[in-house]
Amino acid sequence: METKELEKLEERIAAFPWWYYRFEFEGGVSTPVLGDGMVNRAEQLHGYILDALLRATGGSLGGHRVLDLGCNAGLWSLRAIEAGADFVLGVDGLRMAIDQASFVFETKGVDSSRYRFEHGDVFEHEFGEQFDVVLCLDFMDQVSKPVELFELMSGVGAQTIVIETSLSPVPDSYFELCTLEDPLWTPDERMVLVPTREAVIDLAGEFGFSTVPLAHSFTDSTGLADYQRGRRLAFICSKGESPDGLAVAPAHRERPSWIETVDRGWRSLRGRL
Repeated sequence: METKELEKLEERIAAFPWWYYRFEFEGGVSTPVLGDGMVNRAEQLHGYILDALLRATGGSLGGHRVLDLGCNAGLWSLRAIEAGADFVLGVDGLRMAIDQASFVFETKGVDSSRYRFEHGDVFEHEFGEQFDVVLCLDFMDQVSKPVELFELMSGVGAQTIVIETSLSPVPDSYFELCTLEDPLWTPDERMVLVPTREAVIDLAGEFGFSTVPLAHSFTDSTGLADYQRGRRLAFICSKGESPDGLAVAPAHRERPSWIETVDRGWRSLRGRL
């Protein structure tokens, strides 16, 4: 790549106010991210999630159409293409993310017939196509309608769903009502429902999916503190039998402070009876 082309590429990258993922391009040019922890996180999740997905789909995404919900700058859409997916549709509510994804795929030279990125609310989007695989990564914990989300994913014909989400520490099968306050992703505060591990499994089961919570396979925990605390997990949801060879994550119990307070009060009361 000539010097002027490199300079133009760098200018286009710099035109975006920030990047969540690092993408490498020809000539040693890459997108900037906030710290090495973010880079390592993406690399570790690549092995953790993609390896499990390929096990569930027979070793390749060849012959599969993939829907990437909350696609951000298209990192996982790109991974799906690199794994042989016939076609990827990425949808995100942030206009900048769609522009970044389109830029990345164009710069990487991906055949335009194999992908499309669309801006919009996934719950209001018209999905007139069928997809074999749905990627729901860092998205389920960003919405207030988890049942509608599964209706959407099941409705497009998905046989395999990958969920990566933060988890509520509340015991058993519940969704915890939380306030989402991240100006990078949403213009206003909004309420979301964050699932427990059991809630993900139970809800997927209602739609006919067998679900495996994936055991961690990280070689470097830098940037993965939420995973180390058991507050985040990925799941493979499959129609019919669960795929063979997937390591199941052990249950992690982090009792929230309000439960500990209630327990202490109950033990104190029992001691006085």
